[in-house]
Amino acid sequence: MWHARESHNTARPSWSTHSKGPGALLISAGMRIAYFDCFSGVSGDMCLGALVDAGLPLADLVKGLEGLRLRGFSLRSRRVARGALSGTKVDVLVEKGHDRMLNWRDVHRALTAAHLPEPVRDRSLAVFDRLAKAEGRAHRTPATRAQLHEIGDLDSLVDVAGTVLGCHLLGVEALYVSAINVGTGTSKTEHGVLPAPGPATAALLKGLPVYATGPRFELTTPTGAALMATLSAGAGAMPAMTVMSIGYGAGEADPPGWPNALRVFVGETLAPTEFDRVAVLETNLDDMNPQGYDLLIERLLARGALDVTLTPVIMKRGRPGIVLNVLTDPAKVEPMLKVLFAETTTLGVRVQEVARRLLARELTEVATRFGPVRVKVAKAGGRSVKARPEYQDCKRIAEQTGLPLRDVVREVERALRRLRS
Repeated sequence: MWHARESHNTARPSWSTHSKGPGALLISAGMRIAYFDCFSGVSGDMCLGALVDAGLPLADLVKGLEGLRLRGFSLRSRRVARGALSGTKVDVLVEKGHDRMLNWRDVHRALTAAHLPEPVRDRSLAVFDRLAKAEGRAHRTPATRAQLHEIGDLDSLVDVAGTVLGCHLLGVEALYVSAINVGTGTSKTEHGVLPAPGPATAALLKGLPVYATGPRFELTTPTGAALMATLSAGAGAMPAMTVMSIGYGAGEADPPGWPNALRVFVGETLAPTEFDRVAVLETNLDDMNPQGYDLLIERLLARGALDVTLTPVIMKRGRPGIVLNVLTDPAKVEPMLKVLFAETTTLGVRVQEVARRLLARELTEVATRFGPVRVKVAKAGGRSVKARPEYQDCKRIAEQTGLPLRDVVREVERALRRLRS
């Protein structure tokens, strides 16, 4: 988590990311968040346009970007139509003579010397660090020597720093992103014709939900992908929120009949909860040796399954069977499928992605006559609502002492009650 040490034109705290990788994300009540709806992809100028359209004063953005201490650019904002939508197009106008290509060292030097709020500078550096690594992997060069090609110019530097600064000025505390439309077809680049998304963009989107539809050109640029991959605290369905403003940022292209824009919702969360997306894999089995279930479950859990259940059912023709259900992170669906097809008799697996809501949890320790025991505490509204001793700790104590497991659990629960009283 990162916080600004100064604020600009807002009494709210500056925004922060809470990225913890795959898994649940803590969302506090009343938190100011931004949700980027990438139904037509995402690019740096679309981000700027969406934030300005959502209420960010262009004059404040221009004044804040003076902290870059770079000459040769200006911002222009205008209303445009993209398909059936009306939105804001923000252009970064670069003067002749200031349009040279930059490498990672150039960008790092400029941002390090910039007079920007510390979190804005740090996040902007993180975005370009991710960009440089993706370009390095795509072109097999070290990140520090990577030429940023079509994205390594003053325009892109302003897009990135402006997007991060814009969220800061709006008081955004966490950023979330939808599944990202990457577009279809091919695009012409400095290196020739490449599929959409290009290699660098594809590398940047690893771990994020994506899909491809719409006009046959690249909808998501490397800059847009790097911004979402670096800044988002979570990806998938929109968190429960009270919407305060909505903005539409127009893309450069205007394909016939297609709303080429990025939508952003800015608002406040409703209640403290944990929110994530999980994949559910399910298959029916009626001809498998039940002795194989033990190893099957072990291998699924070893590859990262969150939970595995077996439910007895009556199938067609009255045959008894088993419904096997696997809960996993969406990024781990393929490893789960490999195990299921290798270890079971199934010929098909149903896969779906679902939203999951959880109580906020923390792990604490309770002193008992057996020594410290870990306890999982669930919270709602800032207070503890339930607590459960960790099974493995209780099992270990039962094995060491010879006591029944239920007696150990009761002792831990008594210690918890004494602590609360």
